[in-house]
Amino acid sequence: MTAETRCLFHLSDIHFGLEDREALEWVRGEIATRRPDAVIITGDHTMRARRHEFAAATRWITALDVPVTISIGNHDMPYFNLIERFFAPYKRFEGMKDVVERELDLPGLAIIPLKTVRRWQPRLNWSKGWVTPAALARCLSAIDALPAGMRALVAVHHPLREVGTQGTALTKYGEAALRELARRDVLGVLSGHVHDPFDIAEPTAEGPVRMIGAGTLSQRIRSTPPSFNELTWNGTALTVTARNLENVSTPDMMIADVPPDAMPPRSPDEPVAPVERVPEVDPPVH
Repeated sequence: MTAETRCLFHLSDIHFGLEDREALEWVRGEIATRRPDAVIITGDHTMRARRHEFAAATRWITALDVPVTISIGNHDMPYFNLIERFFAPYKRFEGMKDVVERELDLPGLAIIPLKTVRRWQPRLNWSKGWVTPAALARCLSAIDALPAGMRALVAVHHPLREVGTQGTALTKYGEAALRELARRDVLGVLSGHVHDPFDIAEPTAEGPVRMIGAGTLSQRIRSTPPSFNELTWNGTALTVTARNLENVSTPDMMIADVPPDAMPPRSPDEPVAPVERVPEVDPPVH
């Protein structure tokens, strides 16, 4: 690796409370050994936003001795306490508030946050994404303020995909966000939520945007083993490698498309889809 090459670790969906402890020990060792330039964690740090889950997440994340930025996931919003959800939804991030939606500026490369969660939505399923005008404006302003020649990666929780239907959109107003990001020629959009890694070009009216999803480091696997993405940027090309403990090759780890509804198994007795097979029905039925 040359001095100009940047190494980034992209983690997601650790789900403390149902975390994969072997995978987390492995990743922590990789971070300590490899010393990436930054670690980006794209949300769902907890399973049900319980205090003990946040305490475990805070201990693990704040112990990483490298620059870190984290996104807020739908599982990180207060689940049982609706008063807290509406009036203090981010209270439990207090122990790691310095890294929440933190912009990271590396030589020639910036990681810019874009929030996709809301405390409430005018639809029944609040687990899905929603890009508000204010959140998009903050993200675009940060990108527009970068020095000339500096490239940007945008960090979100939900993939910015609307899947063609208004009611079941994976991320409401995600298409509009993608168009604005295409106009700014961002390197890519890093996301989680789906629990399987992917690396696809999403077409927009302003040109394609690269969408890069990380898998999960929890027990809630969908069709691939627990994993994280290793990204390398040499100033010209961004390379993505999906890393996992089972030595499944990156092409086999990457799903070909973002499913319209990402619902990984919720209990040990629910089936898991085979590698490279995005289930048509969630949870998968065999």
